[in-house]
Amino acid sequence: MATTTLKQLLVLVCAVLVLNACKKDDDTTTPVDPTTTDQLITDNGNGTGTVTWTKDKVYVLDGLVFVNDGQTLTIEAGTVIKGNPGSGVNASALVVARGGKIMAEGTASEPIIFTNVTDDLQGSVPVKAKGLWGGLIVLGKASLNSDPGESAIEGIPTSEARGIYGGTDDNDNSGTLRYISIRHGGTDIGDGNEINGLTLGGVGSGTTIDHIEVIANKDDGVEFFGGAPRCKHMIVAFCGDDSFDYDEGYRGMGQFWVAIQEAESGDRVGEHDGGTSPETALPYATPNIYNATYVGRGASAGKRMLTFRDNAGGHYVNSIFVNQDKGVDVELLSGEGAFDRFQDGNLTLEHNIFYDIADGTAAGIFQVSFGDGASANTDSLTAAASFADYFNTAGNTVADPGLIYGNDSWQLVPTGMVSDNLASLPDSWMTEAPYKGAFDPNAASWAKGWTLISTSGLND
Repeated sequence: MATTTLKQLLVLVCAVLVLNACKKDDDTTTPVDPTTTDQLITDNGNGTGTVTWTKDKVYVLDGLVFVNDGQTLTIEAGTVIKGNPGSGVNASALVVARGGKIMAEGTASEPIIFTNVTDDLQGSVPVKAKGLWGGLIVLGKASLNSDPGESAIEGIPTSEARGIYGGTDDNDNSGTLRYISIRHGGTDIGDGNEINGLTLGGVGSGTTIDHIEVIANKDDGVEFFGGAPRCKHMIVAFCGDDSFDYDEGYRGMGQFWVAIQEAESGDRVGEHDGGTSPETALPYATPNIYNATYVGRGASAGKRMLTFRDNAGGHYVNSIFVNQDKGVDVELLSGEGAFDRFQDGNLTLEHNIFYDIADGTAAGIFQVSFGDGASANTDSLTAAASFADYFNTAGNTVADPGLIYGNDSWQLVPTGMVSDNLASLPDSWMTEAPYKGAFDPNAASWAKGWTLISTSGLND
């Protein structure tokens, strides 16, 4: 009898040890007090696992947390994710690795919020506070134009293999981001390498990205590295560097994009680069961006609205641009560059409204910049004149769209004439919009209620 009991005891002990070992392998979170609503999330190399984060808890990111290849992170509507402070190796961010998937579907009444751990969502953190944690990074398998077709994403140490993006599948699906507000990010991981609010590296067109707010990020608001993601209803406000940035042959689509710069910070509203290594590689960067509303810092800041360089193309159509010292500049090189993309039709700006930009003339708003051996000679001056002449032939106008901006108050639903002289849409993915800019002049703002910029009283 005693022998049998000893055997049973040994079997039980072994079973417990095995279960604990399995639990340790799968466990990606630090144990927390079950009475608290905060769930501390750390990454021991196993990623989040395939798991659901629910709105009854606040999830606190402690360091870089990955959704690994083959895993799916589902986030319920109304869930709050907070990043611990820290820079360098202590930076906190959520990274969806190549082959991983995020299913984050908020709603207008219950958005999913990413913010700093000190934010009580009741005003404890100033609206424009920047750099308090990292950001959200999504990596995919879509193609780039940089050699060798894969890269290590900006904002993640290059020693981290899960930070690689790129591939050959332009239809790659990294999941869904819908009704997401990303606040106060952009911490520095070292040597001025800061994390963007939302980083999309090699993301494919199968990914759904709709109703996104990035507010008060220390670096760029949204940055695209290659790939072909399609993004609707995006707001970038009060960021420390560029609002929308793309590189490495980004070829996606965008509609209803909004950028708001504060008077005290921010560089270009759109910084658009074609390639990195080499700059002239295929495929060209040729995204279609329709119905944008971009508000700059004002004439005194000396900043540019849009820059196309490093052989970048792209298409801005049916959009509104206001309140900036400089307009659109296209880089002219002694070799192949962005001006060549303008000449071959891969860079167009058509049927847009410009107001309070430069001196209000076509030559002031559309300019050629010189770089890499190019200089002001007869040929380059002819090029500059041709770009300025294009302003009018492409249906662009200088007119007041009826927006209110500045003095910490923005009202971006237009009251001016924005419904004439429209270009047709290039793809059925886009929504028919009988107006220019991001907001319907005959409807309430789609940003109202779920964004920090609306609930803080800065924008109606």
